[in-house]
Order: sequence, then structure tokens, then C-alpha cells
Amino acid sequence: MSAQILVVDDEPDISALVAYHLARESYRVRTVSDGPEALRAVESQLPDLVLLDLMLPGVSGLDILKELRRRPETQNLPVILLTARREEQERIEGLQLGADDYVSKPFSPQELILRVGAVLRRSAQAPQQQRGKVARVGPFVLDPGAVRVSLQGRDLDLAPTEFKLLQTLMDRRGRVQSRRKLLESVWDVTANIATRTVDMHVQRLRTKLGDEGEWIETVRGFGYRFRADGAEWGNGRGPS
Repeated sequence: MSAQILVVDDEPDISALVAYHLARESYRVRTVSDGPEALRAVESQLPDLVLLDLMLPGVSGLDILKELRRRPETQNLPVILLTARREEQERIEGLQLGADDYVSKPFSPQELILRVGAVLRRSAQAPQQQRGKVARVGPFVLDPGAVRVSLQGRDLDLAPTEFKLLQTLMDRRGRVQSRRKLLESVWDVTANIATRTVDMHVQRLRTKLGDEGEWIETVRGFGYRFRADGAEWGNGRGPS
């Protein structure tokens, strides 16, 4: 059965346009126009993904996102933000709150469909995250089988996209990863799409890593690199 997508937008023309293009790709679509209605829709039938406008009347999109991430049954529900280009600070806050991606208005239908498909693929892969060797790099221990990262013995609370981003950088430690390569590896996006998604997720990941965020180095004009100091690899499920 095709994935069900909940579109939350108070502009009827945009909501109808989004629903039309999603339906053309065989997605099942429901539309609502405000935050409380969105929460009721999620409670009545859990969607596979939410497209959430930030600028909603009354209760904002950020408040709805906070509530979704607060509830155990929706804390991992994929959410893509619909934003205006001028709302950069709101986009950053949304990503920090756990949104999986964002699409800026006005957007192309192709970009929307690509991003929806990529987030749904990541969501489907998360529960069956590929097993592999436990990586120990500096103060980090990353266990792909358990989908767990610990930093100096403390487990980190990472969203699926953050985990995959950190895993990708650690797997390729010491090598510069361009934004395009990270988009392809982490977001499954191969089209020529201008985006700050990578930068915003790296910023959020560094914040969660605290002082150890310096292990993710910015290589100006090229991308990002994870330091290769003291790397060890081992089999098994890592420390308990």
C-alpha cells in the first residue's frame, strides 16, 4: 500500500497543489488547514509523513512539531517543513526540534517529490539499520546494529537522520565529504537542488556533541571531514 501523507497548510491553493502532485505519485493524501486539526488527524490515523507549514494561524508549525516530538507515538514520525525563504531562523529551529528536512516556498514539484521520497526511504530503513562493525573513534562509540552512539560513555539522543549523518562521516573519517556527496549518502537526493540542509544538520549535530563537535571539521569551499584520530573498529554490539 502506498504511503499516506498529511499536508498541513492554511493556504488552500498551495495545499491543493501539493496534494495534486503527491497523488500523481500514488501517495495517499489528507489535508488540514491548522495545527489543532493536524494533531486530531494524526491521532485518528497515524500518517507515514507530515508536510508541515511553519506559518499556521493560531498554533504555529513549530509548536505542532514540538508536540509531535513530545508524544512517544509520534516522536519518530517523519516531518518535512514547508517554509518561506525568509524564514531561515525558523527553519533552523525546526531542524533543531527534529524535523527531517524542509522545502522552501516557492518550490518545484520535482524537488518536493524527491524530498518526500528520500525521507520515506530513510524512515523505512531506520528500524532495520544495517548491522556492521562497532566504530570507536576518539571519545565516540557508534554501534550500527543497536543504532546507538555514546560519547565518553554517555548515550546520545540522535534523530535517525543525525545518526546516519554521523555514521557516514565516521565511516569516511579523514576524508573530505562534499555537501553533494552527503546529500546522496544521507538524504538519497541526487538531483541538482540548492540546499542548506546539510549545513543545518551538521550545525544541529555539533550542538548535540558539545565540545566534541570539533571532531566534525569544516573544509571551507569543499564540505566536511570527521577527524581520523585514534580510530578503532571491532565486531559485536559494542558496550552495554
